[in-house]
This record gives sequence, C-alpha cells and structure tokens, in this order.
Amino acid sequence: MGRRAGRPGLLGTMARTAAVAGTATAVSGRVQQGQQQRAQAEYDQQQVAAEQAAAQQAQLAPQQPAAAPAAGNSLMDELERLAQMKSSGILDDAEFTAAKAKLLA
Repeated sequence: MGRRAGRPGLLGTMARTAAVAGTATAVSGRVQQGQQQRAQAEYDQQQVAAEQAAAQQAQLAPQQPAAAPAAGNSLMDELERLAQMKSSGILDDAEFTAAKAKLLA
C-alpha cells in the first residue's frame, strides 16, 4: 500500500497542533515573566525613591522649629496649673505673680 499524497493525516495534524500550542505557551510565559520582572523593577525603584525622600525629610525635620508650638502648649498648661493652684489657695498673689513672671521670661 502506498502513502497518501497531499494533506497530512490525523497524527500529523495533531503533532503540528501540539508544536504550535507548545510554542505559543512558551512565548506567552516568557512575555509574562518579562512583564513581571519590569513591574518588580519599577516597584523596587519606587521603594528606593520613597526611602530616599523619607531620609531627606528626616534630615530636614530637626532644622524646622517644631518645638515652638509644643512649648506654647506647655506654657499654657503651666499657666493654667498656676491659676488652679492660686484659686485653691496653694499659692498667694505674690507667689503666683513671681511664678508667672518666671514662666513668661
């Protein structure tokens, strides 16, 4: 019996389909892997930039006068405490005036 000429048989078609599908899967996997690597590299760069910005902000923070508002709040707290001590009779007028002058100086 002779071999048929023309189109491939069922096994030949299945083999060709398997080869095409395997190649497509490999290419797709490689493309996806490349995209993931690029995304990870971009994420890493963003993290490094954020860390550098935080470090620069930390270096600049001590130079800014952040203690002034806190000092104003504690000054008010101290004055209120002195006023309560005066109203409860712990301090007399002279002691209250002296303590207040000391705080405001």
